[in-house]
Amino acid sequence: MCRYALLILPSANRVYADAATTLTMAELEAFGGSVLGGRIAGAAAATIGGVPYVTFTADRIDARDAALLANLSSVYALFQVEDGGSDGGPLLRPVELRPLDRFDDDLLTIQKYQGKTNEQFTKLLLNVTLLASGFATEMLDRKFAVLDPLCGRGTTLNQALMYGFDAAGIDLDAKDFDAYAAFIQTWLKRKRVKHHAERGRLRLGGKVAGRRLRVSLAADAGDYKSGRTQCLDLVNADTARAAEFFKPETFDLVVADAPYGVQHGSRTAAKGLARSPVDLLTAAAPAWASLLRSGGACGIAWNTLVARREQAAGILADAGLDPVECEPYLGFRHRVDQAIVRDILVARKP
Repeated sequence: MCRYALLILPSANRVYADAATTLTMAELEAFGGSVLGGRIAGAAAATIGGVPYVTFTADRIDARDAALLANLSSVYALFQVEDGGSDGGPLLRPVELRPLDRFDDDLLTIQKYQGKTNEQFTKLLLNVTLLASGFATEMLDRKFAVLDPLCGRGTTLNQALMYGFDAAGIDLDAKDFDAYAAFIQTWLKRKRVKHHAERGRLRLGGKVAGRRLRVSLAADAGDYKSGRTQCLDLVNADTARAAEFFKPETFDLVVADAPYGVQHGSRTAAKGLARSPVDLLTAAAPAWASLLRSGGACGIAWNTLVARREQAAGILADAGLDPVECEPYLGFRHRVDQAIVRDILVARKP
């Protein structure tokens, strides 16, 4: 067996940095069980040279394994630990990491606004949802279709695009729609990414139901010319009507960061603004489930101080999804601040 040490990516968010080691161990276990054949064992926090790491053992880490682990949300570097350092301590031999990333990282980091979810957590949420799906082993091999039905200003959409996936989002807030539409089009132009954008009103049954932005893009000009593009589809409308805007069984993953009831509340057309996301999930989950392919997965992050896990799991079960209530998917609860204790719930579509 070989021993490995994963160096944690520094986080500008101090509270998230405190939780990063525990979250990384749970995420690493999810990777191990879903795509690495259960060959990872003994994940633990360690300090090497005064720096925090997560260490683990495996019979081997080949190039494909390393390509998968390169997408861990908090990985900064990976080393194989060997004996024989000049000072008598361990020798760290770098393992080359080649993540899926298609674009510059400022796609994720440049936006700054009150209430923005930490982009490392957004990546974690997308990863564990994908790993719980029936398509996990295809992570490196094909383009997934991802829906964020509560997309806000697009952090999850940007992470999906970064991976080379198709991304779709729905949000009722007109200001958030306008802000993200302006950002992504400006960013694509500034980065000289080949793309085509169409923006207009969304009509259903002859009536205006919202607004829509559709963008086709490609990181490589040759791919764009040959039609190998990614799709970004952004809808400004009520998420409870999601099934009216997209075809059934269109998406592999539904990933939602529910409002925490502090900076942002949950809004439904019927009941307006509320601190708890329960009414929103109850109204929208059946539509979200109908858009998932069989084998797909839905991952939701929420503030446990305003809604119990049992409530959220029951709502997803009533929508026809199977909540995953086992380790490591029970290991993502962590404190964000005094008013927010965040958790992740993942459910699969049979």
